[in-house]
Amino acid sequence: MDSGVAERLLALNRRFYDDFARQFSQSRTADQPGWRRLLPFLPETGRLLDVGCGQARLARFLASQGRRLSYVGVDSSESLLAIARAETVGLDLEVSLVAADIAASHWQQRLPDGPFTAIVALAVLHHIPDGQRRRALLAQLGSLLTDDGVLALSTWQFMNEARLRRKIVPWGAAGLASEQVEAGDYLLDWQRGGQGLRYCHLVDEAELAALAQQAGLHVQALFYDDGREKNLNLFALLGKQRSRPHTTTA
Repeated sequence: MDSGVAERLLALNRRFYDDFARQFSQSRTADQPGWRRLLPFLPETGRLLDVGCGQARLARFLASQGRRLSYVGVDSSESLLAIARAETVGLDLEVSLVAADIAASHWQQRLPDGPFTAIVALAVLHHIPDGQRRRALLAQLGSLLTDDGVLALSTWQFMNEARLRRKIVPWGAAGLASEQVEAGDYLLDWQRGGQGLRYCHLVDEAELAALAQQAGLHVQALFYDDGREKNLNLFALLGKQRSRPHTTTA
């Protein structure tokens, strides 16, 4: 993908999350079923980095489950981080929130010193345009892990639900042509509290496995959950050390 197009898509998403931070946060208040299945893979203690933390919903979930992790959340949206700061006051959890754009160069320099026992990137990878950028991000996250640490991902399987497929709009709405983007790239509209647009890439099992391998990481577990049919999100557990993979479709 042309770097100029990729930057336009990144800017589109930055604008969306700043303009609709309050509405987006209000639409995602309940703990997701997939998170409860993810929980056994996350450490009880240690340092956890939440990449694309948004309103730090995961911090509140971890605290509610009695985890005593040192939580570091990073996000590019100051609007979402403002909500996160307000909603993490008083949590029985050490919380640090960092403003940094993971799509920018040297974003890791804004973080506290690593490495991290666990890194979580939920609903993040599908907002990164260009396969090379997605691979580079996974490699960066892997470099921040302890040798036996875990990288937990989720990617949105929006094509599995008819309601979400209806949200797909032509690329012309963003001033682009389909020839300028990659296969699996989509533009989705938003109509809560105004009209907005988001860029999303459909990261399926095959692409996720290939990206992990290219980034020097190993798939330790895969599962689907969330949504009416329990297939709205694909969750993956990646590590530096090879282990026997566990795959399930439900």
